[in-house]
Amino acid sequence: MANFFKVSTKKSNKIQEKKVLTVNIEKLDLNGCGVAYHKKKPVFVNGSLPQENVDAKLLEQKNKYSIAKLLIINKTSPTRVAPKCQHFMVCGGCDLQHLDYSAQLSFKQSKIIELLSRAGFNTNILDTLPWQSPILSSQWHYRHKARIGVQFDKNAQATIGFRQKSTNQLVAVKSCPVLVKPVEHIFPLLKALINQLSVKKAVGHIEVICTDAVDIKKSSQEVTLIVRQLRTLNDHDRELWQNYANKYQWHVLFHETINENSSNDSDVNTNTPLNSFYIQNNLHYCLVDKIQINFESTDFIQINQQVNYSMVEQAMAWLAPEKNDLVLDLFCGLGNFSLPLAKKVSGVIGVEGVQSMVDKAIANASFNNINNCQFFQADLNSEWLSNTWAKNKFTKVLLDPARAGAEFAVKQVIELDIETVLYVSCEPTTLARDGQILLSHGYKIEKIGLIDMFSQTKHVETMVLFTKQSIA
Repeated sequence: MANFFKVSTKKSNKIQEKKVLTVNIEKLDLNGCGVAYHKKKPVFVNGSLPQENVDAKLLEQKNKYSIAKLLIINKTSPTRVAPKCQHFMVCGGCDLQHLDYSAQLSFKQSKIIELLSRAGFNTNILDTLPWQSPILSSQWHYRHKARIGVQFDKNAQATIGFRQKSTNQLVAVKSCPVLVKPVEHIFPLLKALINQLSVKKAVGHIEVICTDAVDIKKSSQEVTLIVRQLRTLNDHDRELWQNYANKYQWHVLFHETINENSSNDSDVNTNTPLNSFYIQNNLHYCLVDKIQINFESTDFIQINQQVNYSMVEQAMAWLAPEKNDLVLDLFCGLGNFSLPLAKKVSGVIGVEGVQSMVDKAIANASFNNINNCQFFQADLNSEWLSNTWAKNKFTKVLLDPARAGAEFAVKQVIELDIETVLYVSCEPTTLARDGQILLSHGYKIEKIGLIDMFSQTKHVETMVLFTKQSIA
């Protein structure tokens, strides 16, 4: 019996992976990755920039695109700059340190326009968008809050840092120039401390929060560390943490996730509730009119306090609050927008999905002696118009949703027939979707502006003022 074998004419994956292309980079994709074209198929080359000619090694080929690794830059873009961080291109925290800052802003504005176009905005609207000056902060040393990872090698030596790009492995970070200066170089200190612990693997991760002591415009700052503790802290380790806290003037708090019956690390039950040794009112930040927002370590806050301060100021200016206004603040959180607005209008109703956040917003209003602000809990992604608070005649509404956006909330806002809608977005994809809904129901874009909350990264926030067009 004869056996017949078909000879493959396809090159093996290994041979294809070794192939090096010389290509011209034409643009950045939405994630800040350089895009070239080879045989009419896009090739994504991370770390490259438009107007560059590069040699790149093919790593992966799909039917519609290829991924390649940057090897050599033959022709350099005029917008390329030297990255400030020694860990750039390895650490997953930053995407654009190699791009000039003004070009970063242009990239982010173009990203918003492209996503609006994909959502169905017509060309006339896109060509005449009323762009305002962007909200900016320092390009460096702006991040007040970060989660620092902790991993251990086979010798139980700690790696302290952030995740590498596209993996769960940590980069051994020595310093981070986007963190505020009091914690920029905290990594070697934490590594030295953890390597001295008697139960090293009890540390899960460390949250670093840097808050202004009195006023946001003053330089005095306090450093708080929240240590996720997988086992009960023993006396030796508690004393060690205390010594470091005294030496470096840290507030150290412990969130314990513990199974009391565990005998080894694999028995730790990470689903048990956190036991929080929290110092009330130790954590806070300041806003306009000397408003103080108190928060707990587990609460969401904006990581760039300078931008947040300016963002609230701009929201106030764009909404132009008047004494007779009744403002609806959806996704109100701790009262970041509600409380400053309440000082300018007859009343504010803030709505949030999580009851604990509502409780804290009420407490913040009381702390600041603001009495014309009410807060309610409601699932804003379901029907909420039947609630008593929704029966009020609102004159203006502010929405500040999470990345998932506010599609269902926007549809109900339209039913309330509110003339002025201010939308603060942390995800341009869902902004585009929700904005198109407003435009299709008679609203127009009065103002739009970038909020550069995360300099050196692909992330962009946006503020858009929509107004209802009167029917002639």
